Amino acid sequence: MQTQGPTMFSYYLNLALRSLRRTPVLTALMVLAIGLGIGASMTMLTVLHVMTDDPMPGRSGHLYTPHLDPLPIRFKAIDIAGDPASNLTWPDAMALLQAHRAPRQAAMAGGELLVRPQRTGARPFHADGRYATADFFPMFGVPFERGHGWSAADDAARARVAVLSDSFSRQLLGSVDTVGKTVRLGDHDFQVIGVTSDWQPSPMFYVDASAKRYSDGDLFFIPLSTAVDLKLDVNGNFSGWAKDHAATRMVSPTTSWLQFWVRLDTPAQVAGYRQFLVDYSAQQKALGRFQRPPTNARLYGLMDWLAHENLVPSDVRLQLWLALGFLLVCMINIVALLLAKFLRRSDEIGVRRALGARRRDIFLQLGVESAAIGVAGGVLGLLIAQLGLWSIRRRPDDYAHLAQMNLPMLFGTLALAVVASLLAGLLPAWRACSVAPALQLKTQ
Repeated sequence: MQTQGPTMFSYYLNLALRSLRRTPVLTALMVLAIGLGIGASMTMLTVLHVMTDDPMPGRSGHLYTPHLDPLPIRFKAIDIAGDPASNLTWPDAMALLQAHRAPRQAAMAGGELLVRPQRTGARPFHADGRYATADFFPMFGVPFERGHGWSAADDAARARVAVLSDSFSRQLLGSVDTVGKTVRLGDHDFQVIGVTSDWQPSPMFYVDASAKRYSDGDLFFIPLSTAVDLKLDVNGNFSGWAKDHAATRMVSPTTSWLQFWVRLDTPAQVAGYRQFLVDYSAQQKALGRFQRPPTNARLYGLMDWLAHENLVPSDVRLQLWLALGFLLVCMINIVALLLAKFLRRSDEIGVRRALGARRRDIFLQLGVESAAIGVAGGVLGLLIAQLGLWSIRRRPDDYAHLAQMNLPMLFGTLALAVVASLLAGLLPAWRACSVAPALQLKTQ
């Protein structure tokens, strides 16, 4: 009578380990092959995973970025098959804000200011931050440690207030609570009204297209109207298509530099906002500002925008395909090695078949042996993948520091190794157990 369940699995596992120990060189070659293939593949899959991960889980499905196309027809430098410009001009951004067609909406731009810490002995340094309108914080769900963000009234009043990140706050004043205190950013004083947690979506989807999307998070936040009023330095791309005076280019209708995001909660709101952008473009064309078709206006969802921006470098995708191709070659080699190994055990299999073992029993036994090779190869693959990720973190690319394997990817590595070895063992196991036992015994 056949034993069942865990007892049978333990029996098959014991047979597999004894078989693998009898051929140490062949076993080592198979484990090395699966380990190298899995290690190379998981290294690149991990990099691709962190670069395409959702930066705003739970919110990304409601976040959209509108884009208009104010460029002249004959402007060739940014003319990409009719696509709208990457950023908005100041008049267009203010017009979208004043229309209030979304439950939440915010215009923003990157900034870089020279900071002089008040702590004794601290040297001045440049800090990256964000100029934004009031809805930036509730729309993106920026977590606050202390205090709060500013209001729409502060935007209108061009209030000299600021929100700091927790690490930046400590860098300026140590462990002292900065809420209510005055800090000097650039050449101006600002009252701190809030301190956020060190908030850093990855990738930083809301930044200018020319910015590094996997760099450190924003250290400070200042009302956009205040930044324009004080003519603070902007860290981003100014795209101008006319001769603007340097003093007025921030508010010029022919210079795009602002990013814009809205929150839309229902499909009806999304459809309505799309139509609003087309209607606004048609109105501006009738006024003579826009020259291109109003249908060039676009509304991208967060993940669609990241795909449109093509964040994953072509060399990363190429390396992934090369790694998967290498894994396929490794699997083909394992198929050949397992086929030779299993067919060489025809006498053992014939005796077991003659004593009553079914084909299914033999197939399961050889499958457990293949899985054992996969587990050992998976452990080796993990070590190789960690080494590969370590080497990527040494690279100068801004995404390199994200090359870390999390728990799901770790278990995914082991699962992929076992699945790959089981798939590689299917043909050899089927060939080995399909030979008639009488023929196997007759040859002995």
